[in-house]
Amino acid sequence: MCKLFISADPALWDSSTRSLRINDMVTSVRLENYFWHVLTEIARRDEMNVPQLVTKLYHEALDNGHDINNFTSFLRVCAMRYLRLQLAGEIPRRTDIPIRTLDAGAILKRERNTLHHS
Repeated sequence: MCKLFISADPALWDSSTRSLRINDMVTSVRLENYFWHVLTEIARRDEMNVPQLVTKLYHEALDNGHDINNFTSFLRVCAMRYLRLQLAGEIPRRTDIPIRTLDAGAILKRERNTLHHS
């Protein structure tokens, strides 16, 4: 089992830092390259680049009253949830289908029901 993980390309877990401008403030975010790859896919689906996606996530998290002191962890969880929801069939694997067109409320409701019955 472990060979599947330890024999992967080490570049996937190498970290890289990107400078982003959020609310006219420059901030740096350091993530493993695999997370950047997933965030890039998410952004492309909705015709954004990664800085636009990260800024949108930041603002929407604040608008929903979330404490995002550890924003880097929030981005990792977003990437992992995207992959999990794809595996569950909630987000189509076809990347030409924008995420903004999906019924987020219905997906979240099904996800909650699944998590509570696990």
